Formats: sequence, structure tokens, C-alpha cells
Amino acid sequence: MPVKSFFKRIFGKYLTDADQTRTVYILSFAVGFLSALAAAILKNTIHYTNKILTEGITPESGNYFYLAYPFFGMLVTLLFVRYLVRDNIGHGVSRVLYSISRRKSRIRPHNTWTSIVATTLTIGFGGSVGAEAPIVLTGSSIGSAVGNYFKLNYRNVTLLIGCGAAGAIAGIFKAPIAGIIFTLEVLLLDLTLSSIVPLLISGVTAATVAYFLMGDGVLLSFNITESFYIRNIPWYVILGIVSGFVSVFFSKMTLFLEGKYEKIKNVYIRLAAGGTVLGILIYFFPAFYGEGYETIMSLLQGDSAVVFSDSPISRMSESYLIFLIFFIGLVFLKVAASSSTNGAGGVGGIFAPTLFIGGVTGFVVASILGRFAGIEIPDNRFVLVGMAGTMAGVMHAPLTAIFLIAEITGGYALLIPLIITSTIAYITTRAFERHSIYHVQLAERGDLITHDKDKAVLTMMDWKKEIERDLVKVRKNDTLGDLVKAISVSRRNVFPVVDEYNILQGVVLLDDVREIMFKSELYDSVTVRNLMVIPPSYLDVSESIETVMSTFEKTGAWNLPVLDKGFYVGFLSKSRIYATYRELLVQFSEE
Repeated sequence: MPVKSFFKRIFGKYLTDADQTRTVYILSFAVGFLSALAAAILKNTIHYTNKILTEGITPESGNYFYLAYPFFGMLVTLLFVRYLVRDNIGHGVSRVLYSISRRKSRIRPHNTWTSIVATTLTIGFGGSVGAEAPIVLTGSSIGSAVGNYFKLNYRNVTLLIGCGAAGAIAGIFKAPIAGIIFTLEVLLLDLTLSSIVPLLISGVTAATVAYFLMGDGVLLSFNITESFYIRNIPWYVILGIVSGFVSVFFSKMTLFLEGKYEKIKNVYIRLAAGGTVLGILIYFFPAFYGEGYETIMSLLQGDSAVVFSDSPISRMSESYLIFLIFFIGLVFLKVAASSSTNGAGGVGGIFAPTLFIGGVTGFVVASILGRFAGIEIPDNRFVLVGMAGTMAGVMHAPLTAIFLIAEITGGYALLIPLIITSTIAYITTRAFERHSIYHVQLAERGDLITHDKDKAVLTMMDWKKEIERDLVKVRKNDTLGDLVKAISVSRRNVFPVVDEYNILQGVVLLDDVREIMFKSELYDSVTVRNLMVIPPSYLDVSESIETVMSTFEKTGAWNLPVLDKGFYVGFLSKSRIYATYRELLVQFSEE
């Protein structure tokens, strides 16, 4: 029996309600369940792959395996993506956002499993990235596939994508509230009563399934029962400022380094460059191997010395000052490690690297304040709050950061420090970076959907599909008689004038020739050159919809020619843009 028929037989009318509300409630449960299952599969495959490969590696063996494993993992990942997937599956969160804005919330079905395979190969073999963004893409793909299978409208398919993302985060961290808020903050879904209920269902379902499959084991777990001391608030403020600047550095440097790798056109040279950089970094700093959560847990447990215990340079860290410099180096070099992983062809996200540098930043700040200022500050609290600070800054998601750390610590004893540090880090970052690392490239291309409904609808609009390409073209040397023949077969009152190379020379307006078009004595003496006018402006196919609408507004025109690198393409009508806008607004809005 087909899946759809099975659901219809069980749930009957609930899958056929007119506004699809009850349908979404039911399907959000399924999406949450499947997302949690995917998260568990990914987490365990990475863990066991990593365990098998690293068992028996010691400093005495020279850590030489650390040089080879990441390169091999990224090579296999590259071949898998290039020859089997044949699609870009990197930068998972950005791919989800792009699909919402430009692909009508249709995510390719292969993303339900390809990200799991590619991420396992990358991180399991030591790639210094996180699994969270790929699993968000997987969960979102599940939501998209389910929504489109049941022929839901755009708004509800998008909501199920959000359910998949929330379920993925809730499943991997066992943090349902953080998963829901992540969807609202990062995926920029509108918070309404009809949207929050499916997200709640999906998040709670995913967390429950995760507990059932994995017990109490989580990526990060640290219980804090004691409340904070009010006297430490100024130091949390300092941590927020430092975290903000670290976030700015991380975001800018990540985009810079990945851009440098993208300029290397040969993928195998790119792999060799990135693999070499990553291998060397992991050789000297084994803490960069994989996601880095073991390092964070060591810092939380007060065992900071173990971070360098397997490093060839461990003897140099006996001096406290050198030890501290090494930790500061971890913050800066982690950016190179994660960027090299993705730049070389690996598949992973920046979620885990963000938490890594945040935890190390918190530890460094606490160490400096304690060592040089004589201020007694619990390192583990600063590690946790530092993680929240960098997450708030890098992702522009302060609420996600606050509730994630609160949930993984088993309570809200650090709530006030989390709020203080995350807020200050976010404000500091926003002063230098308007968009988060997930949004910046989409925003530059005009592909970012925001909470502004008008802008969101315009972003969804592909105005190039509205170009009218069937207008009858004429030449400058054509006579009035030739123009009259063109008018007789045309349904429009605008006639583009082009040369032999299809370069636009001007336009002829029907209103300008009405008075003479029936004067046959002028048919041979008057030419198009005498009748054409220069349009008030031009549009280029590369321009964003915002620029297009601005051009219409400035010129007051209702029709404008569209060019592609100077060559004539067609005409765009303002009325046609408005009609399409109204149609999309209906799809986007609440019913």
C-alpha cells in the first residue's frame, strides 16, 4: 500500500482539511521523528568511524595518522559529491535558506541521506567542522519531501522545513527549545500560533526519540546547580565584548579563507592545499581533529592540560605563559582548520567550530582574569558562557545560544550571565557585521528572506521569468511602411529597435506614430530612426528585484527594456510585476 494511501486510511479527514492545519500537525510529528533518527544515525556513524580510526594513536607514534586521515576523508568526500551526488551539499543552512527563497521550499530529495554520508566521511576521518549544519539540511530536506509529497502549499511546506531543522537540532543536542528558536532566528520563519505548534511537536518528538535511541548520552553535558555571583557580572560583560570581537574575526576570516580556496579552480589542487594545511594543524594540535567536543568537555571538567597532552609541542606548554599563548592560538587557528576542511572539499558546518572557539575564548578570559588580576572565576562557567557568546555573535542568534547552553547544563542557573554575554556579543558583532555568517552571501545576492513580509515576497520573486520576449523588433533603417506591418502583427504598443548584433538602439512607441501611420505618402520617406526614442532607463538581468523596483520608481515608467551585458533580451512591465507580487503574497501570507 502506498504511504500516502496508508496515511489517508488511518487519519482520514485530518489529511484533507481545507487549510491544511491539522495535516501539518500530523506531519510535523513524522518530520520530527525522522529528523531525530537521521541525527542519531549521523552522530553514531561519526563517533564509531572516529573511534575505529584513532584507537591506538599515541604521541609516540608521531601523530602521523593525523596527517593522512583528514586528507583521505576529504578525498573520498570530494569523489562522492562530484561523481555520485553531483550537487552542492556544503553550507547546509545556507542551502536551506536559498531553497526557501528561490526554489519554492523544494530541497532536492537526495539531501535526506547524502549529507549524512558526506559528513561522516569528512568528520569521521578528522575534518575540523561540525555535523549540525548538515543534519539541519537533512532534517529540512525531510520536511520538504514530506510537504511536497502531500501537496501542501508553499507556506506549510516551508513550515515543515522549519520542523525538520528544529527536529535535527533537538535530536542532536536533546534541546527542543533551542531547536525551535534556532528555526525562528536563523531560518527567519515568522512566529505565529499556527507555526509554533508544529515546531513544538517536532522539537519535542525529536528530543524524545533521541533519549530513546541514545539514552542520556549527549554531545555536551555539564550540570550546574549553583547560581552565579552578582559580583562577577562585570567579567561576563568583558567576556561578551571579547566574544563579539572573536565572532567578527571568525566570520570574516572564514569567508575570506573559503573564498581563497574557491579561487583555486582545480578541485584536486584545492584538496591538496586544504588537506595539507589541515593535516599540519591537526599534527601539532590534535584538538582540531573532528568536531572538538572532547576538548570542550575537558575544559568543562577542569582538565585543560589534556588539550595539549597528545601534541608534539606539549613539553613547550609547561610554562604558563606559553600554555596561555597556545590556547589563544587555538582560537585563531581553528578558523584555518575549519575553513580548510570545507574549502578542500569536505562537508560540514561551523556550528561546532563556533562552540569550540567560544569555549576556548571563555577559558582564556577566565585564566587571564584569574592569573593576572587575581579574580576568582570558575573556568567551566566562563567556558559555557563563552560558547553562548560566540554563537550569538557568529550566527546572530542570541536566543538560540542562551537556551542551548541552558538546556545542555540541565537548568537555568547561568541564565543571567548567558543573557548578558550573548546580548553584548551580538550587539558587538552587529556593529561590524550586519548579517550572520549563514546570511551574508545570500544577502549580497539578494536571495535572503527576512521577517519583513514585503521584502520576503520580493525576494521569492524571480522577476526574470516575467520578461516579455515576444515583442516585435525593428531596425533603424526600416521605413514607416515596414513599421506599420510590424504594428499589424503585434499585440503590444512598444517596438524595440535593435541592430544586426541585437544591441538595443531605442524604442518606438505606438502613441508616437498614431497620427502618421495611415499616411501612406510617408511610408517610404519616414524611417524608424526618425521615430524612435531613448528609453528612460535600462534593466540588466543581473540586477536584484529591489534595484528593478527602484528603477521603475525613479523613472516613473511602466515598461523598461531588459539587457544582458548590453544585448537586448525583452521588456519588463511594472503591472506584471505587481500581479506576480499579489499572487506570491497570497501564498506567503497566513490564510
